[in-house]
Amino acid sequence: MTPESAISIPLDGIRLDNELSLDESLSGLPARRRRAEVLPGFGVSGAITGLVVTALVILPLAVLVLRAASLGPAGFVAAAWTPRARAAYAVSLGASVAAAAISSTLGLVVAWVLARINFPGRRLLDSLVDVPLALPTAVAGLVYSTLYVEKGWLGRYLVPLGFQGAYSRAGIVLVLVFVSLPFAVRVVQPVIESLDRDTEEAARILGASRLQTFFKVVLPAILPAVLTGFALALARSLGEYGSVVFISGNMPFKTEIAPVLIVSRLEEFAYAEATAIAVVLLLLSIGLLVVVNVLQQRVARAAQ
Repeated sequence: MTPESAISIPLDGIRLDNELSLDESLSGLPARRRRAEVLPGFGVSGAITGLVVTALVILPLAVLVLRAASLGPAGFVAAAWTPRARAAYAVSLGASVAAAAISSTLGLVVAWVLARINFPGRRLLDSLVDVPLALPTAVAGLVYSTLYVEKGWLGRYLVPLGFQGAYSRAGIVLVLVFVSLPFAVRVVQPVIESLDRDTEEAARILGASRLQTFFKVVLPAILPAVLTGFALALARSLGEYGSVVFISGNMPFKTEIAPVLIVSRLEEFAYAEATAIAVVLLLLSIGLLVVVNVLQQRVARAAQ
């Protein structure tokens, strides 16, 4: 027997014994204990998550629905479906959808520039994208109304051309784009940064133009993120109040949005009527988000 074989046999035996003892020890552990070792603290973190969601989301929504239900079916319809309320829903929904569409389109362009192009001032532009998130929305509404009034810095040139930015639905869309644009940018930007450029180069080598490469290769990959940005911008716009109240003029049946009508009802001490309008706005928001999420899932499956 050579020295090498004399050494290798005991080492192999020791290795096999160790593997066997390790497997036997793992198989003897209860399944619950093994799962706990894989993800320690899951029970505690799950309980905290459930408590936070219940306290901050479920409980307030439940109180809102119960307060509106106290009116009864007939009282709920009478409070939430008046001609003025229906007009406010239409203004809110129309302006929010338009703003979300514009924010998604502009957000895609801005995200593409920030992700793919290096230029002086890129970091400054990247920081400015988040300014609407930090700036009080009431300040944004005040600034926009000052700019677009008839004698404002921009209004003095735009009003004679027929564009009424202040106290109009166009002004509502403008401020909603301002407050929702960061959501559209920040969702799409990391997806663009993670794209594989080799696929784009392959498409160019095979003779595809830049537009064909974008619409056939890039857009299918980022479309789920674009739809997510649209959903976030839509949700942000539907509930916006502070920026709109200054620029819209709050004219019933013309520029009054649903959140402004809710505040009006609260100032009249009609709390049940205000909650009824809020429930309709909540159901409308949830319904739109569900539709967008279903569409996003279908687009993601088609892209795979």
